[in-house]
Amino acid sequence: MALATVISTWGSAPRPVGSHMLVNADGRFEGSVSGGCVEGDILQAAAEVIAGAPAMLKRYGVSDASAWEVGMPCGGEIAVLVQPVSGQGFPPPLFERIAQARDAGERLIVSTDLETGSSREGDGPGFVNRYDPPRRLLIVGAVQIAQALTAIARQVGIAPVVIDPRGRFLTPERFPDCELDDGWPDEAIGRRRPDMATAVVTLSHDPKIDDAALLAALAAPTGYVAALGSRRSHAARLERLANAGVTPSDLARVQGPAGLDIGSIGASEIALSVAAGMVAAFNALPSKV
Repeated sequence: MALATVISTWGSAPRPVGSHMLVNADGRFEGSVSGGCVEGDILQAAAEVIAGAPAMLKRYGVSDASAWEVGMPCGGEIAVLVQPVSGQGFPPPLFERIAQARDAGERLIVSTDLETGSSREGDGPGFVNRYDPPRRLLIVGAVQIAQALTAIARQVGIAPVVIDPRGRFLTPERFPDCELDDGWPDEAIGRRRPDMATAVVTLSHDPKIDDAALLAALAAPTGYVAALGSRRSHAARLERLANAGVTPSDLARVQGPAGLDIGSIGASEIALSVAAGMVAAFNALPSKV
C-alpha cells in the first residue's frame, strides 16, 4: 500500500493539512486529499511508490499548466506526500499505535522526514501530524431532539452517547444502534473523562438532570458545552451554577441557548442547529502542533 498525506495548503484547498488517502496495490483506496481534483494523479503516484519508487512530494495549484486536468481549478494549492506503507515509509505498526491511542482517548504525534519519506512516532523535524482522540457527543436527556441529534452526529463522524436516568425515555427502540447510559449525569460524564474532543449537550429541561451534567462537564476540559432552553431559562441556569461555585470563566463556556441561530423550527432543525454549534466549536480548536 501507499499513504498520501496533505502536508501543506494555501487558499481554498478542500482538505485540511494532515488528511490521508490510503491506496492498495489493487487500486482500492480510502480517504481523500482534495475534493476530487488530484486524486487521479495521486493514484498513479501511489502505484509507482508501491512498485518500488521512493516517496514523492507532489504539489498542485491553479497555476499549473494542466490545472483543469490535474490541479486546483478552485484556486487553492496543496502539497501531498506519497510514501510506501513499509519500514522505509509509514511503518505498518504506526496504524496500530494510532488506533490504540484513539481507543485510550490519547493524542499521538507522528513526524515525517520529507527528504526520506520516513515516518516515526514522536515529534521531530519535517512534517508533524497530530492524531487526536475521536470526537464524542454526550447527550443528556433522551428527548425527541436527541433522536435527531444522534443521527446527525454519526453522519459527521462524532460518536454519540445518550445519558438519561429516566428509563421510559432511554430505550433501544427510541435510540437504535446508540450507546445508552441510565446513570446519573454527573457520574456518567465523569466516567467518560471528557476532553477537548468531547461535547456535552443537555436537553432534558429538568434542572436536576441538566445542572448535574453541566457541573461535571465544566469540571473537565470539555471541548463544547451547551444547554437547551430560552435566554430566560439560561440566565436562571447560570445563576444556579454560579451559586454552586462555578467561576465566571467556566460559566462563559456554556453555549445557551444551545447551537447556532438558524431560525430552527421543530426537533430536527433544532438538532441541526446544535450539531452546527458543536462542529463550529470543535473546528475552532487548534488542530495541529
